[in-house]
Amino acid sequence: MTMQRKRDWVILSGNANPGLAQKICERLERPLGVLESRRFSDGEIFVEIKENVRGRAVYIIQSTCAPVNDTVMELLIIIDALKRASAKEINVVAPYYGYSRQDRKVSPRTPISAKLTADLLTTAGANRVVSVDLHAGQIQGFFNIPFDNLYAMPVIQKHLEQTIGASGEELVIVSPDAGGVERARALAKRFNAAVAIIDKRRTGPNVAKAMNIIGDVAGKTAIILDDMIDTAGTLTEAANAVMDHQAKRVIAAATHGVLSGPAIERISQSRIEKVIITDTIPLSEDARKCLKIEQLSVAPLLAEAIYRIHHYDSVSSLFT
Repeated sequence: MTMQRKRDWVILSGNANPGLAQKICERLERPLGVLESRRFSDGEIFVEIKENVRGRAVYIIQSTCAPVNDTVMELLIIIDALKRASAKEINVVAPYYGYSRQDRKVSPRTPISAKLTADLLTTAGANRVVSVDLHAGQIQGFFNIPFDNLYAMPVIQKHLEQTIGASGEELVIVSPDAGGVERARALAKRFNAAVAIIDKRRTGPNVAKAMNIIGDVAGKTAIILDDMIDTAGTLTEAANAVMDHQAKRVIAAATHGVLSGPAIERISQSRIEKVIITDTIPLSEDARKCLKIEQLSVAPLLAEAIYRIHHYDSVSSLFT
């Protein structure tokens, strides 16, 4: 007599963001699976899954953040190990999708690295990818497997409602460039607030100069909203432009705190009152010491997505 086995699942974590993985497991009331990842003396990564995954659905928590090449390679090796161990489903939960800014050819003879990363994940054996606030939503089209792009805006919105102490008429949501207007407009609609746009001129990679502001920020609390903060050059120039136009104060909010290079120093010395980011990327020691930086958790959002995916429930309500 053949008995139907209950659909089982296990959650694993790479080395990119184990703290977030632990929070997700606590939310789901499930243990974090045991995975051993180590390096040989020449730098090669070796992974061994210490759980029985045969016939099970596996969810790998791994942001492909800095050091990005190491975290991407570790993720690919984990996927390969799971495939060879006969895992039934391999679901990649990458809260931060590295190489997402290389989503098109910006000049002749240049790569589209976001597409290459998608091909690597699919070829390695991933069956589904879950991410948060892709830099370009069209990256989902690089995959021929299901891709769920979640949004951290409800997490940020709730925190702002509890902390900023300003009504819609006293707020203005600022997009640091034309590409982020839709994001700013969505948050402004929830607060019944105005929208302003920074007219930015970029002179080179990670170099930007804010030139002008489209919209009225005078006498208002300005919230600069972006998907990520990398070197904080764009952010601090935007804050200067807003304050020069007589804004009352400036608060910054973004999903991904990349915070590379001089970012912490720039934020510390800037006119920004507070920088709100999420834990899609773990904070460095310097970032944790910066009093202006406040980190929120997307663990409840990701835990809910994983639960719904596993139980074949609708995930669409998490996209709004």
